[in-house]
This record gives sequence, structure tokens and C-alpha cells, in this order.
Amino acid sequence: MVILFGPAGSGKSLQGQTLAAKYNWRWLSVGQLLRDQKNPELDKVMLTGGLVDDEFVVNMMHEAIVKAENEVGNAFLDGYPRDEWQAKWIVEHGDSKKIDGAIIIKVSDDELWRRLEERGRADDTRESIEQRWGIFRSTIKNMRQILEDDGVRFEEVDGEGPVEVVTERIEKILKQWELTKTEEN
Repeated sequence: MVILFGPAGSGKSLQGQTLAAKYNWRWLSVGQLLRDQKNPELDKVMLTGGLVDDEFVVNMMHEAIVKAENEVGNAFLDGYPRDEWQAKWIVEHGDSKKIDGAIIIKVSDDELWRRLEERGRADDTRESIEQRWGIFRSTIKNMRQILEDDGVRFEEVDGEGPVEVVTERIEKILKQWELTKTEEN
């Protein structure tokens, strides 16, 4: 399994969906799984840019990971873990051993705003986006350290440019990690 990290608007969902379809993996997005719950209380938290209760999220994701593992064998984890507590939970409960690596998609703030304005989702208010960006930026370093200390490898990729080019950059990493077949194999 591969974690795709990046702030809101970085393209992690688009890349996760694209690559999951190409390689017959599962795309597991915390945000999408939460929206699929159709729970007004969860929706209210997300609309304000807050984070849903960690215990709820880790249990939901753990079930989704096990299901993906059993059904298709691999998955892209989109935005999970979201904070240090979740990263520690993953390590303590052995889910980190299922993770082949993590990719951080780097995109400038100007480009992030442009993309989010185009996307126009209901929970993409300026306030909620700034809240989510702040949470991501304040937690990514510690989450990375927790996971790296447990043996999860990390790479950073430039997330700007045409979608196909970003996909190719990520695929290059997946090939280096021997998670996809190359033409030579």
C-alpha cells in the first residue's frame, strides 16, 4: 500500500484514483469514505475544516485496508494518516507493515488555490481550506518521522504541471519501489 500525502488541492485524490484504476488497486480516501457515511454530524465537522474523531477514522480505515487487501491486494491511501495520533496508531496496530511507502505531493499555494477554486466542492470554503492546510503543514513532519522510524520509506514529487506528467512522476517512484511492472519485466 502507498500513502499519498499532500494538502487539499495537491491532486492526491486524482492521482490515487487514476493509478488505482490503472493497476487494479483500491483507492481509499478518508474524505470520500467520510462523505459516503452520509452522517450530518461528520458533514458539519468537515464543512468547518475540522478533523473527524481519530478513533472513528482509524477504525474506518483499518476495515477498508483489510477489505482492499483481501479483495484486490493493494491500495492507495489518500490523506491517511491525517495526524500524529493516527500515525502512531498505524504503527502500534501493525498497519504500517502493510505500507510499501509514502509519497508527498508538493504544490505551491497559488496553484493549490487555483485548483480548489476550479473544483468548487461544498466543503472547500476559504476558512475550511486554510484550516486543513494548517493541520497538514503542522503535522506532516511528525507523521513522516513516526512512519520513517517504523521503516516506511518516503519520496517527494513535484505535483505541478499536467496531470499525466505528475502521474508519470509517481509511477517512476512506484517502479523504483518495484510495486509495478515495467516493460522490461
